[in-house]
Amino acid sequence: MIAYETRVKIDEMREKFSNFLKLIDLDKLKTELQSLEQQLADPEIWKDQKKASELSRKAQRSKELLSDMKRIERIFEEIEIGIELAEEDPQIAQNVEDLVRNVEKELRRFQMELILNDPLDPSNAYLSVHPGAGGTESHDWAQMLLRMYMRWAENKGFSVEILDFQPGEEAGVKSATILLRGEYAYGYLKHERGVHRLVRISPFDAAKRRHTSFASVNVIPEISDDIEVDIKAEDLRIDTFRASGHGGQYVNRTDSAVRITHLPTGIVVSCQSERSQHQNKAQALKMLKAKLYQLELAKRKEQLEEIQGELKEIAWGNQIRSYVLQPYTMVKDHRTGVETGNFEAVLDGDLDQFIEAELLFFANQKG
Repeated sequence: MIAYETRVKIDEMREKFSNFLKLIDLDKLKTELQSLEQQLADPEIWKDQKKASELSRKAQRSKELLSDMKRIERIFEEIEIGIELAEEDPQIAQNVEDLVRNVEKELRRFQMELILNDPLDPSNAYLSVHPGAGGTESHDWAQMLLRMYMRWAENKGFSVEILDFQPGEEAGVKSATILLRGEYAYGYLKHERGVHRLVRISPFDAAKRRHTSFASVNVIPEISDDIEVDIKAEDLRIDTFRASGHGGQYVNRTDSAVRITHLPTGIVVSCQSERSQHQNKAQALKMLKAKLYQLELAKRKEQLEEIQGELKEIAWGNQIRSYVLQPYTMVKDHRTGVETGNFEAVLDGDLDQFIEAELLFFANQKG
């Protein structure tokens, strides 16, 4: 016997899936995929690597959408069969419950696929953390945030590389940049950019007083080599220094770390993850390219918003989320209203509920 609550949930999920399908013109999607595959089959198209790469990306996305739709439809069919047989076999009723949980997870994933449709969403992501005023307190909070995002990335199966790590004098970190490699890393993390606030009893205060600390997070996409960004040599100041913190046994023996300042914009990037100065310079230039590209996109967006007369996205520098340990335990996102009392799980990388809510929130803002 299938529980009434389960039947209601199945009907709700069917309706949800039906609403998702309304966002997709299925015939058009199949026609476009066929056209893309025909173009990619032409050897001439591969003479233009940039165009071929873009067509391949579009074709892959279309294939994944169609594949996911079929998989979800099959699960619903299995649920239907299970409902009919469950009247006679209690074990089958349990199987139906498992299928319902599975389709719920698949629907959430499918929804994210529909939302993550910006050209840069599939990119790897550079994530940087910087403490606010407050010395050791904020330095420690910045390191806690850095660990939180690294744990989230590991849980997702992404690889994480520490590119720059400047430790605080007593504890924590002055600044750090990591590169997260994985499908849609930037798409998932792009709305994590902003100021994060921590309220807790300070472990560094002998009087055990409550402190409020701030740290900022910035996220930019790793830009592929086929995107052109004009960087003039005369606009760069390149400094070398001895690496600190992470980097291996030779880290402090040579001036292998590189800091690049883009003079026209004042943007500063640094890298010390590699042993060779040449490799660090190459990685720093990639980060600079990504930041300049993001800056250009921001300028275009600002111009568009001025024309529209409405600012839809929360600006950089505003507090986006609070992590409270005293006098109660709560993590709350101030944009979406999503909150949880499980502070420890969040700091251990359990961010999906916040990230999914952000993506839905900003997708609705666009709409």
